Amino acid sequence: MTLDEPIAVCVDAGTTVIKAVVFDAEGRELAVTRRDTAVHHPRRGLAEQDMDEVWRAVVDTVREAVRQVARPVRFLALTAQGDGAWLVDEAHRPVRPAVLWNDARAADVVRGWGADGTLESAFRINASLTNAGLPNAILRALDVEEPATLDRAHAVLTCGGWLFLRLTGVLGIEASEASAPWLDLRTRAYSDQLLDRYGLTHRRALLPPLLTGDQRMAEVTGDVAEQLGVPAGTPVVLAPYDIVSTALGTGTTTPGQATCVLGTTLCTETMIDAPDPDGEPSGLTLDFGMPGLLMRAYPTLAGTGVLDWLVDLLGLADHAELSALAALAPPGAEGLRVLPYLSPAGERAPFLDPAASGLVTGMLFAHRREHLARAVLEGLAHVIRDCLAAAPHRPVELALCGGGAASELWCQLIADITGVPAVCTEDTQVGAKGALLFALTLLGDHPDLTTAAEALVRTRRRFEPEPATRALHDREHAEFLATRELAAARWSDWRTHD
Repeated sequence: MTLDEPIAVCVDAGTTVIKAVVFDAEGRELAVTRRDTAVHHPRRGLAEQDMDEVWRAVVDTVREAVRQVARPVRFLALTAQGDGAWLVDEAHRPVRPAVLWNDARAADVVRGWGADGTLESAFRINASLTNAGLPNAILRALDVEEPATLDRAHAVLTCGGWLFLRLTGVLGIEASEASAPWLDLRTRAYSDQLLDRYGLTHRRALLPPLLTGDQRMAEVTGDVAEQLGVPAGTPVVLAPYDIVSTALGTGTTTPGQATCVLGTTLCTETMIDAPDPDGEPSGLTLDFGMPGLLMRAYPTLAGTGVLDWLVDLLGLADHAELSALAALAPPGAEGLRVLPYLSPAGERAPFLDPAASGLVTGMLFAHRREHLARAVLEGLAHVIRDCLAAAPHRPVELALCGGGAASELWCQLIADITGVPAVCTEDTQVGAKGALLFALTLLGDHPDLTTAAEALVRTRRRFEPEPATRALHDREHAEFLATRELAAARWSDWRTHD
């Protein structure tokens, strides 16, 4: 390694943290810089972000990363949080704060589409089940609540599209982010039939150009290059959005392989070779522009936010303390069970119910804090098992990543409860690593993603299912599903609305 050896800087723009990761030619992390970003809640159930604040965080992290490593930058690659609605005008300026993927304002829209058959008929075209955080549902809600805002807008982007626009001046949306709401996966093009079903034909002009092939690569503009501290003309690659890039970063690049992101959303992802719009409507099918490769994704609304809630509730310091507490309780938490559906937007995968809510059952005087901690981790693992059961193929191995993968106890629980061996890679920044693999493939350094992954992804730890607890967890899972079915009949009654 020499001081003049080029580096790659990969941005992972998450919902609450923006990271810039520097990789060397062997795909090893040299530096990671971070900036927090705020999520605003103007009223209950809403989740928004200041688009310029997100952009400034990207500039700051990249500039700091480039200064830290002080070597030539070969290219920038970008992945970001998905879904939502990031609206810009003709001057490419925001017309309102971004509406995020976990916003619930469109819950009633989705309920209506479920009742009138729109959700199922759309699934037959795009093999994805719309939820309240997708841009089609958000636009439908804004068309009623803020029609003047949409009148001022020129395009509806995603976070990745917004940042690519600021970096390069190129307006567009990457295929993986366009797939779920807008694309006919048989033609891989925008579907006017879908727009008609969503009642959005009159907003057709808001759909930005679809970026495919080499269109996902452009040069950073001169003024932005100066802000970032990179040469003008440095290539920028728009990688698929974070749930796809994260799977790629774990080495999940061939049909049948699976990944679960233990993050704000528990996103269970399986690679497939063809869409199945005739199957049971659930989850998302994402086309990210690689021939013969698509993703079936089940991005739940249950995730590490549930752990954040429990850490606060129990007065703990962090997730590590929560995991240590859970280790004090036996498998099965001595009968304590938790349905971890705490999001104000309900749940979206593998089933869709905006009214879904959490439930604790089996609680007795004998239960202590450690039992609740264990029951929450186990409940989230049952959510992952539920998603794997909905996927087209049972995987032989499940890659785990995200912040939750730092807990060896939780990783082992997931292997035990799903019955699938789990693996973690050496990388701490798996989304950025996936953006790196995608960029190197697009640039021609590797002939395909699998070859890139074989060269650059390294396994750190493997967790084998514990045979002694298999029968227990099988019984627990059957109970988990039966309890949820009973609770679903009352969720709408239990919910309160502003």
